[in-house]
Amino acid sequence: MVLPFLPSPARPLAAAFMLGLGLSGCQSQSDNTAASTSDNTPETTAASSAAAPAITAASISKYLQAISSDEMLGRKPFTVGEERSTKYLADEFKRLGLKSGPDGSYFQPVPLVEITGTPSPTLQIKGKGQMLSFQYKTDFVAFTQREQPQVAVTNSELVFAGYGVVAPEYGWDDYAGLDVKGKTVVVLVNDPGNAGNDTTLFNGKAMTYYGRWTYKYEEAARHGAAGLLIVHDTKPAAYPWSVVLSGAVSPKLRAQTANKGADKCALEGWLTLDAAKKLFQAAGQNYDQLYAAANTKGFRARSLGGLTLTGSIQNKLRRQTSRNVLAVLPGTTRPEEYIIYSAHWDHFGVGKAIAGDSIYNGAVDDGTGLAALLSIAEAFQQAKEKPQRSIVFLAVTGEEQGLLGSAYYVQHPPFPLNKTVADLNMDMLWPYGQMKDLTVIGYGQSELEDYARAAAKEQDRYVLPDQTPETGMFYRSDHFSFAHVGVPSLYASGGFESRTGGKEAIAKQRQNYTTNMYHKPADQFDPSWDLSGIAQDAQLYFRVGQRLASETTFPQWRAGSEFKGARAKSMGRK
Repeated sequence: MVLPFLPSPARPLAAAFMLGLGLSGCQSQSDNTAASTSDNTPETTAASSAAAPAITAASISKYLQAISSDEMLGRKPFTVGEERSTKYLADEFKRLGLKSGPDGSYFQPVPLVEITGTPSPTLQIKGKGQMLSFQYKTDFVAFTQREQPQVAVTNSELVFAGYGVVAPEYGWDDYAGLDVKGKTVVVLVNDPGNAGNDTTLFNGKAMTYYGRWTYKYEEAARHGAAGLLIVHDTKPAAYPWSVVLSGAVSPKLRAQTANKGADKCALEGWLTLDAAKKLFQAAGQNYDQLYAAANTKGFRARSLGGLTLTGSIQNKLRRQTSRNVLAVLPGTTRPEEYIIYSAHWDHFGVGKAIAGDSIYNGAVDDGTGLAALLSIAEAFQQAKEKPQRSIVFLAVTGEEQGLLGSAYYVQHPPFPLNKTVADLNMDMLWPYGQMKDLTVIGYGQSELEDYARAAAKEQDRYVLPDQTPETGMFYRSDHFSFAHVGVPSLYASGGFESRTGGKEAIAKQRQNYTTNMYHKPADQFDPSWDLSGIAQDAQLYFRVGQRLASETTFPQWRAGSEFKGARAKSMGRK
């Protein structure tokens, strides 16, 4: 799954876990379980176990052992591990008799650039006859998406713009009446609803897309800002400064763009809360008062007392092409309509040795999703009744670097997005046996929940809403790239109530994984794992896809979803 930044493989798991987290379906959530109260379960047919005999713990094990073996060298983009793992996936798709993409290849090239940035040791703040020097790593971190040897902001006026959000559906515009061209904008982390002062703001404590740090950089760039600095506060961020720091100092993969990132802010970064308070004080402002104002309807941005910022970043650039892997099972009667199954193939490669092992195999993250993807593909091929709509099996690159492969796919779709029915994403499935629950991340977003509930009912499971919606898990795996452009997306799995051990047992197993294995070499295949739960989740996803493939309608976003407008636009509706 996706953390706030690309973490180094050696980063302590405890810090990463505080994100809620995981980079792929690498989800870590609280155990505050409560079944969904909704029961709009559609009519269902035969049990899923009879519908997909190809999906078994044995088939999951076969694929999982192969894709997470040492031979794959941790599946890092730009390495031999990428060549081996993507070739394996393409060969398996071909062996199963699936068709290649529309260009005759099982590979979609994804041009990326690796940017290794070295910021200036200090950010200089001047104005009102005084000077502040913020120290790199201690007070701030900075990076850039511009593909240039050096970027700089010089005497850039500082402006406070609340949360940096423009959300018409919530009647909110932090940039209203504000000209930030050439200026550096300072904003708060998360979104106004998260403060909890007014539960009617946005989606209450549940984070919306507007709370994501990626959105804040995008919005500032759209307004022509030279820089954007986010104030880090551990509680609303849901992760400590150490997580921000460890990710910020690592080389970053970005999508190559025609303008080489010229439309991005020259400087992106974070300030510690202490540094921000000093900044506001120098501007004659009080942080607590500004925070309270920013969480009030009608807030208007304001200049920070004529203070200016100067800073720069030296960059080393490396351009290379990674690749998504995709295959298609053409539909029988409506082949021009598509259902996508997605999982990410990338992990962290070979890195710092821990307990004598330096290969970051990524068995759970996301070898499990890939094993489910291949098992589902095999099940569709073996099914007597072929799908009426086309089924696309997509293994994407660069998820751990910021959803790069899935973002590239939706920006350069081999299959039309307005003909894409749904994305069914699998990321970090738990290898600890069958579960009673099906936890839906981003619960309340789309009608796909009803499909999932119907399939869960076949398995005698209950639907559980996202247990930590304030951490924004819905925006941290590849399904989000599809949601962002309006394609309804499902991201769900069991993991909170074991059939054999109950809630307590699975909680301990998940905690052990996140503490001792997540993003470490220890995340490798274990013969003692009970993979029947992964098979259970894959069976459920197969049933959802079967039903979608047999219908003529398209699932819809629910009223109030921030993605409803994007779907309407892509479908030619107002």
